[in-house]
Amino acid sequence: MFWNKAMETISAGDLEALQLKRLKWTLRQTQQVSLYQKKMKEAGITPDDIRSLDDLQKIPFTTKKDLQAGYPFGLLAVPKREIVRIHTTSGTTGKPTVVGYTRADLGNWSELIARNMVMVGLTDEDTFQNAVNYGLFTGGLGFHYGAERVGMTVVPSATGNTKRQIEMIEDFGVTAIHCTPSYAMHLAEVAESMGAELATLKTGIFGAEPWSESMRAELEKRLGLTAYDSYGLSEMYGPGVAFECRERDGLHIWHDSYLVEIIDPVTGEALGPGERGELVITPLVKEAMPLLRYRTGDVTMLMEDECPCGRGQKIARITGRSDDMLVIRGINVFPSQIEHVLLSLPEVGEQFMVYIDRVKHLDEMTIEVEMSKASFSGELQDLARVQRHVAGALHSTLGLRTTVKLVEPGALPRFEGKARRVVDRRGAI
Repeated sequence: MFWNKAMETISAGDLEALQLKRLKWTLRQTQQVSLYQKKMKEAGITPDDIRSLDDLQKIPFTTKKDLQAGYPFGLLAVPKREIVRIHTTSGTTGKPTVVGYTRADLGNWSELIARNMVMVGLTDEDTFQNAVNYGLFTGGLGFHYGAERVGMTVVPSATGNTKRQIEMIEDFGVTAIHCTPSYAMHLAEVAESMGAELATLKTGIFGAEPWSESMRAELEKRLGLTAYDSYGLSEMYGPGVAFECRERDGLHIWHDSYLVEIIDPVTGEALGPGERGELVITPLVKEAMPLLRYRTGDVTMLMEDECPCGRGQKIARITGRSDDMLVIRGINVFPSQIEHVLLSLPEVGEQFMVYIDRVKHLDEMTIEVEMSKASFSGELQDLARVQRHVAGALHSTLGLRTTVKLVEPGALPRFEGKARRVVDRRGAI
């Protein structure tokens, strides 16, 4: 099933010509932005020096710090009167990035979201519940307008009031839902406590945070749906950059709209297919805020296999962010690895928190995890056995000794938006 078959199955030769044409347009667009005037001058190049896609390597990277330095409107390539909407990033590590949109940008964005949704079988017969934040976070309005463009009946439920969310699914016959995977877990937990079956749900679209195959299996079992991974970031419109097809083996990048590279996050060296590193994206159709070689911080790799669905190259599911990677006693650990281990153990639930401390000049990791309701008995000998089992499974996967603390079901925080499961206290005084 295709929304835009010509673009989704474009031939390699036609794609390369289109990408080069759009890259040259993007380069001209960036010359309206002082940041890029300066970057290109310092690199000793002009837009005319980019004559092939291989010449992309000559262009300097753009970083989040570059975007934060342009706050609020220093990155806009069009007059502010042409900006019809503003979104921002969360700004958890400094000033947020302000993202502006022209009418053409919003049209392009909704087109990409529509492609994603049709690709997994959604049609104008579906009722779609959008259970994400409708504020400055791009996921809310991004999926809302994409779903309306497909012709679906949209329930803009936003976040919060979980029992009411479950009632709406049942009362409105919701067939598809979009939220973060951590909130989907919470929905499942509350639905079970209410005795709600959610029988109409067929499709789940989950994104905005890394999640594991174990969590996919758990969500599908508990919510009775097929779960798909969505990838995007505010700097690239928002969601819609890449998405799983029905094969669910990697995410298709929309190459007519984005040029992608994988680099070594330390050296900046280009990596080939099958080599995991940091994703770098150059958007090709953005009017208001064009970017060149933007370092996303997200860790993935280009996949080599052709997809049976007939669409173009894919990236692997996001492992985590290069800046979220924990380095514990010289070992690299992603929270998604911890999640994968815990979800494979029936004695514990899906809720956990990670605390990192420095004790006598050594890094120590403590993981608090809820016991599952079925296995929680309160007997000390049972708790000790489960604790040893969990610690052993984590050590086997991570190659790292951890302290495991078991807590009662329901004791740890739940997250309506992006889960924040890591508290690094090594810098605390």
